[in-house]
Amino acid sequence: MQVRGLLLLLALVLLSAAAEAGKNKKDKAKKSSSECEDWRWGPCTPNSKDCGLGYREGTCKDETKKLKCKIPCNWKKKFGADCKYKFENWGGCSAQTGVKTRSGVLKKALYNAQCEEIVYVTKPCSSKIKTKSKGQSPAFLA
Repeated sequence: MQVRGLLLLLALVLLSAAAEAGKNKKDKAKKSSSECEDWRWGPCTPNSKDCGLGYREGTCKDETKKLKCKIPCNWKKKFGADCKYKFENWGGCSAQTGVKTRSGVLKKALYNAQCEEIVYVTKPCSSKIKTKSKGQSPAFLA
């Protein structure tokens, strides 16, 4: 009977210690946050070259903060990493220019970035002729 009581007491002590540790972590997070609500964030600036890990600087009144950010290396740098677009399917190939075009409508502007509402992209037409034989099986002869 005494062993059960001792185990129960030990379990309660461990449970309360874990709860207190979680509470302390939350308090630390609250202390580091600012009371300022009108943050202005700059663009993500890579540490080296034009893509990869970097920092974004933000200002609010007389406070300044830096956040870690990342620009994917395959990103369309023309639009900026903070402008997210929903693109349509590629249009037909233009015989005069040899390119095809599609448009994208702004879906989300991160960190109050200045983004164009509609963007247009082009790419060279493929020289390959696609056939629709994909997934079709030849007819069986009886």
